[in-house]
Amino acid sequence: MSDEERLWARMVDRRSVNRGDQRRAALLDALDELLREQTLEEINVAEISRRAGVTRSAFYFYFESKATAVLALMAELYDDASDATDLLVKAEGEPRDRIHQVVATLFDSVDRTPHTYRALLEARAASAAVRELWDAGRAEFAEMTAEMIERERTSGRAPAGVDAHVLAAVLLDLNDHAVERHVLGVAPEREAHIDAITHIWIQSIYGSPA
Repeated sequence: MSDEERLWARMVDRRSVNRGDQRRAALLDALDELLREQTLEEINVAEISRRAGVTRSAFYFYFESKATAVLALMAELYDDASDATDLLVKAEGEPRDRIHQVVATLFDSVDRTPHTYRALLEARAASAAVRELWDAGRAEFAEMTAEMIERERTSGRAPAGVDAHVLAAVLLDLNDHAVERHVLGVAPEREAHIDAITHIWIQSIYGSPA
C-alpha cells in the first residue's frame, strides 16, 4: 500500500484494512451500484449491507456512516489527485502543458464516476465529519502546491507575489468549484473550461499566459 493509500485509509476507514478486503470491497461495490440508481440521501445502510450480502454490523466495522463510505469510494479520485499533484510539484517541462495535464486529470477522474462525485457533494454538505476529512486531505495538496510556487519564485521562473499558501488554497478552491459545476452539468464546455482554469493558474503563478 502506497503512502497515499495509507493516508486515505487512516482518514476514512474505521479499521486498518486494505483495498483487497472482500467484505469491504463488497460494501463499496454495493454502494456504487445504489448510487447509480438513487441519491445518497435515499440510500440507507441496511440496503447497502443487504446488497453486499453482509450484516449492518459489518458495515459499521469499516465505516462510521454511509457518508464516510462515499469517501472510501472516492479513493481512486484521491489517487488521481495525488498523481496530478506530483506532476505539478515536480515543475518539470513547460508550465502550461504541465498544469493543463493536471487539470485534465482531475476532470477525467470525475468523468469516470460522476455519480460518486455527486454523492460526495451530498456527503460533504450533510456531514461535518466528511468535510473535516476531505479538508484534511486537501490541505496536503495545498501545502505541496504552495511549496512548488515558492520554489518557482526562488528559482526566478515565477515572480514574487501574494503569499504562496493563500494562492495555493485559492487555486485549489477554483479547481473544486470547477469540477463541481462540471459534474452537475452547469459548467462551460469541458475543454474550454480546462483551458480557462489553466490560464488562471498560469497568470496567477507566472504572471503570463505563455
